[in-house]
Formats: sequence, C-alpha cells, structure tokens
Amino acid sequence: MADAINIENTAAENESDIQYQYIEKCREYVCSIADKTGRPLKAFSKCMGCQMNAKDSEKLIGILKLMGYEMTEEESEADFVIYNTCTVRENANLKVYGRLGMLGTLKKKNRFMKIAMCGCMMQEADVVEKIKKSYSFVDIVFGTHNIFKFAQLVYNSFNSDGMIIDIWKDTDKIVEDLPSERKYSFKSGVNIMYGCNNFCSYCIVPYVRGRERSRKPQDIINEVKQLSADGVVEIMLLGQNVNSYGKNLDEPITFAQLLREIEKIEGIKRIRFMTSHPKDLSDELILVMKESKKICRHLHLPLQSGSSRILEKMNRRYTKEDYIKLAAKIRREIPDIALTTDIIVGFPGETAEDVMETIDVVRQVRYESAFTFIYSKRTGTPAAQMENQVPENEVKENFNMLLKEVQDIAAEEMKKITGSEQEVLAEMVNEQDSSLITGRLSNNSIVHFKADKSVIGTICKVRLIECKGFYYIGELI
Repeated sequence: MADAINIENTAAENESDIQYQYIEKCREYVCSIADKTGRPLKAFSKCMGCQMNAKDSEKLIGILKLMGYEMTEEESEADFVIYNTCTVRENANLKVYGRLGMLGTLKKKNRFMKIAMCGCMMQEADVVEKIKKSYSFVDIVFGTHNIFKFAQLVYNSFNSDGMIIDIWKDTDKIVEDLPSERKYSFKSGVNIMYGCNNFCSYCIVPYVRGRERSRKPQDIINEVKQLSADGVVEIMLLGQNVNSYGKNLDEPITFAQLLREIEKIEGIKRIRFMTSHPKDLSDELILVMKESKKICRHLHLPLQSGSSRILEKMNRRYTKEDYIKLAAKIRREIPDIALTTDIIVGFPGETAEDVMETIDVVRQVRYESAFTFIYSKRTGTPAAQMENQVPENEVKENFNMLLKEVQDIAAEEMKKITGSEQEVLAEMVNEQDSSLITGRLSNNSIVHFKADKSVIGTICKVRLIECKGFYYIGELI
C-alpha cells in the first residue's frame, strides 16, 4: 500500500495542485505493483453518452497515464477499468449492469484489479444502492460533480479494502488545469459550462449534472490558445445549453461575445459548438455566425416535438411557430448552413396528430440530419409521472413514419452540394477501406476520399462526386 499521507494539509495552492500530489502518490503505488508483477499495469476506459462525457473521459485517461498505467483496448487485460456512464435512456443503464457482471469474473482472476464507476448514472441513488448490493466488487463510485477528485479517490482506494463512494448532489466548483489525453491531436472539445437550468420534463440531465455554472472566459481562451499551440485546428465548445453561457458570471458575457474572442486566436481554423436551445438563441449569435470565417456552417437545434401542445408539456418554452420562425431566420441569414436536430417520439399523451405536427416541421425546416429517439421514461423526471403513456406498438409505428420522412428529406438536402468543391478536415483512415480517408465538412457531413494518411489532421480541398445518403464519396483536388 502507498504510505499514508495527509495531502489536504500540504502547501498546495489550489485543488489542481492537490490532485497532482495524489497522482504522484498513486504513481508510486502503481510502479511498486508493476515491479512485483514484472509487467506494466494497464487501464481500460469506456465512455458512454454525450460529448461532455467524452471530454471528461479524456481527463480520466490523462490522470491514469500520469499514474503510470498503460491504456489498453481490452478489458480482459486491464488492471484498472473505469466506466463513464450515461443515464439519458434506460437502455444505457441496462448495458452497464451487463458489463459489470463480466468484470466481476475478471476481477477474481486479478487481485490487483480496480473497478471505478462514474458519470451521470452514478448520480441516481437507486443505481448506487444496486451497485452496493449486487456488485460489491466495484472499488470506486463517483458522479459528475467531483471528477476532479479522481486521483484522490484512487489513492483512497489503494489504502482501503472497501468500496469508495463519493457522490455530490451539486457543486459550484470548477477546477482548471487537470491532465487530459486527447483522442485526436488536431481537434478537441472544450467545456465552456457545466449543468443545465432548463428542466425539460423528460430530461434527467439537470438532476445528474446540476445547475448551470460557466467557466471564466479567460480560462477558456487560455485553454484554446494552448490547444492551438499544441497543433489543434478545430475546437468544439461544449455545454448543455451554450446559449446560456456567461449569465451567472460575476462579469456577465454572452456566448456570442465569447465566440468573437475565440475567433481571434491564431491557429484555430474551425469552431463548432453544441448544444443550442431554441428558446434563447439570439440575433447576436446568428450575426456572429454569419460574419465568422471560422465558425462551422452547422447548427444543432433540438426540436424534440413539432406539437406546441407537447412542447408545453415538455417545458421547452417555445411553440412550433416560434421554432419555424427561428429556423427560417437562420436559413435566411446563413444560406449555406446545415441544420440538424433531435426529436423524441412517444412522449406521454402524444397522438397521431402531434406526430404529424412534428413531420410538418421536418418538411418546412428540411434538416440535413436528425437524431430521432423513442421516449425513455426516466424515474425522477416530471414526465415519468404523467398519464397517457403511449403504447409501444403505436410509438414504433410513429417512429418509423417520422424516420422515413427525416431520411428522405436529409438525402435530398445533401444531394444539393454534390459536385461542389469543399474543405474537409481529414480525421482518420477509413475503418472499412484503408485506401480511403474519412473527413468532415464544415456542415458536419462525412466524406470518404482516396488519399495518403499523411493528410490526417489537415484541411483538404475535396470534390464531392457522389452522395450516398448520409455521407459523400469525394476526390482529393
């Protein structure tokens, strides 16, 4: 075991300094076990859920690597396994329980193995109780608010035989300067805020991510400058509702103002962001996007339902007419923009007429892509208590009808730029054909084209020669 220490009483100036001290003590332990076993210790990280979770997982991996773990893609050979969970839909929870059963078997074969669970799912009290009761071999359980304490929790686990549980109901703390291991060298997500104040009636996120808290603009700008210096050319600004950014700061600043400042940073060639709530997307933001040379021509604008009656029950705070008017304004001001959306089918009380209202919006707005979901009842949300839960067979029928409309219109919209020359950020070797490179247009569409892997991380000129529905085949110019 690592020597017992009282790091809280050391001379560390801030929380990140304290955590780096815990990392160093954990490293001593990891190295000592590696010496005993005659091999390096390995860690496996599984991220489930949104891009906010993906960004958190980069921090977890960065910390594990500093501790001395080598990352592996195989759970079966890992000495440390961490799941960063999602709880937006019930099916995500069931998948986690299934994987945990397999981990229990692996742990019996490896006495040095540690298992950690974090993320949104861990913020649910019934989930934690089930893990305590049915999966007692789990070593560490923590949630979304104290991810910065990961190294401290690992250190505590090295010095304990029992399960470490550290769940915070909420927090106003933002800890900067933690290690991070990016998946891509040339693009990165950047958290600009945490939590959500919207409380849509179907959504568990405000209960598991907490209330909105914005990072200071200078901290964000400093991070983007550092990323640029490190070779990053594209950033994705992340928040549950970026349109609310800055409202709770001591010196308020709008999201549009933040974008203007980030655009000034040399080396950054593309700026993306998500997610924008339709209720407070400002004319100022539309103008900034219109005038920008770096902000990508893509806006994700969740609709959820085209029925004003259902939108009110969802607590979305806009009507069908409001949404259509906003989308038309965006299309008018930024003609080359691609609009994408989220739509829920089967919300309590939804009728066939409500679904047709949604389809009407899809026909008017003409999305380039849409994520369609079947409503998932989440305990603890107002919608879970609503009457008139829609029968499963009816939901599936409506879902399939909507999906066909979405796919047909998206295919028509994507064909409009076939034959044009576009700038593409080359991202990876194609997984099905190693002679192809897979990249992404400014409008977020995928394109596959023949090129050497040396182009990865650069922005290439590509002619779109064929549209394949949801992606393009292109040729390098």
